[in-house]
Amino acid sequence: MKTLDFIKLSIALIFTASCFINLQAQNIIIKDPVIEKAVNEVSTYEIEKLITDLVDFHNRNNLSSTTDKNRGIGAAAEYLYQKVLSYIPESNGRLSTEKIYYTAGGANTRLGRKVKLCNVVATIKGNDKMDDRIIVVLAHYDNRGADGLDSTSYVPGANDDGSGIACLMEMVRLLSVINLPVTVKIMFMSGEEHGLLGAQHMADLAKKENWNLIAVINNDMIGNSNASETNTQNNTMVRVFSENIPVVETEDMRKARVFNSAENDSPSRQLARYVKEIGERYVDNMTVKLIYRNDRFGRGGDHTPFSRNGYTAVRICEINENYDRTHQNVFEEDGIKYGDEIWAINFEYVRKNTGVNIATVANLALAPPVPENVKLNIAGLTNYTEITWDAPKQGKTPKAYYVLMRETDQPDWGRKILVYDTNIKLPYSKDNYFYAVQSVDEQGHESLPVFAKGGR
Repeated sequence: MKTLDFIKLSIALIFTASCFINLQAQNIIIKDPVIEKAVNEVSTYEIEKLITDLVDFHNRNNLSSTTDKNRGIGAAAEYLYQKVLSYIPESNGRLSTEKIYYTAGGANTRLGRKVKLCNVVATIKGNDKMDDRIIVVLAHYDNRGADGLDSTSYVPGANDDGSGIACLMEMVRLLSVINLPVTVKIMFMSGEEHGLLGAQHMADLAKKENWNLIAVINNDMIGNSNASETNTQNNTMVRVFSENIPVVETEDMRKARVFNSAENDSPSRQLARYVKEIGERYVDNMTVKLIYRNDRFGRGGDHTPFSRNGYTAVRICEINENYDRTHQNVFEEDGIKYGDEIWAINFEYVRKNTGVNIATVANLALAPPVPENVKLNIAGLTNYTEITWDAPKQGKTPKAYYVLMRETDQPDWGRKILVYDTNIKLPYSKDNYFYAVQSVDEQGHESLPVFAKGGR
């Protein structure tokens, strides 16, 4: 996009968003053709084939065989590794993969004995040597039936989490041929069903090696569109779970949160809103529903260890869960089919959810780093709001910035104001709105929002 076109777009965004102001203004859709092409190339054929192959491993329990070439978790790990390898020639040197082994379990654990498990990690290397940011996308390939220790019964695991694994493999295929300045790590995880073991290992590794990890997106069960019991059906909506108060919140962080009334503005909430905006921008007939919980009630997923280590992390999950299939063996009773079989997968739904992931990750990877020191001036009483910030110190230089506004009772950022400077003075009271700032490049790729906190 040329500078003149960018200015025209900016004027349009300002005009359509302006006017206890109406923040629910006209929505102008501008898509990057590179991202749009990748989203449109997501293949239901490839998704179905990969889930079929995973189901054929019979049982992917963490206690299943690691040496059998046709059955068990070891065979599944090798299959995923070889699948990633097959995409390397087309990646022009961007893509690499590795197996990361770890030991888990033992007496008095959920596994009951010690096992050696494997995470398969595909890395799409960013091409900007001055930008060390990393985006991580997760799904788990292990599964379980009614008995978590049953490693021999037929347990297909088509949706939990074959659907998430299929999404990730399509991301490997389609993102590895795009020049991205930021590194993307796509992780096929083991150990989830027995305590998020593989995710904990990777979260600890990220912390030990001091990764500049800006976002973690976990995809766990994204292929079922039919709810058990109520028979509710929906393949046009997906949930994004995000924590409100960070697990790692310090006393100083708590004081700042209370002072700024920022209970709904954690970094993970900003990532969730970003998934919604970008996902809905690129994927038609899809609504991303923000769920204000870290995960489903009383439950967890592979993003949780990353949250515990202080990283910005969310979970993407189907809108309707079917408990006749989740953690069930295959059988039929009273006319109801139980078990996580492939016939119940809505492949079009997986395709759209994969598009949401690709659009989010690509847009974030192409965007400049976030602005720094975003402050809302609280010196003096005034009905104006003054916000200042600094340009990011690494990565590509932003072309401009978006100042975001939303009313305090609204979940989403409702207004985007383009600014070419590093400050703005708005004729709206800071009492009535929340504010944030994004970096944006010449093509319109936005960074994550940074919440504006009070300062002098």
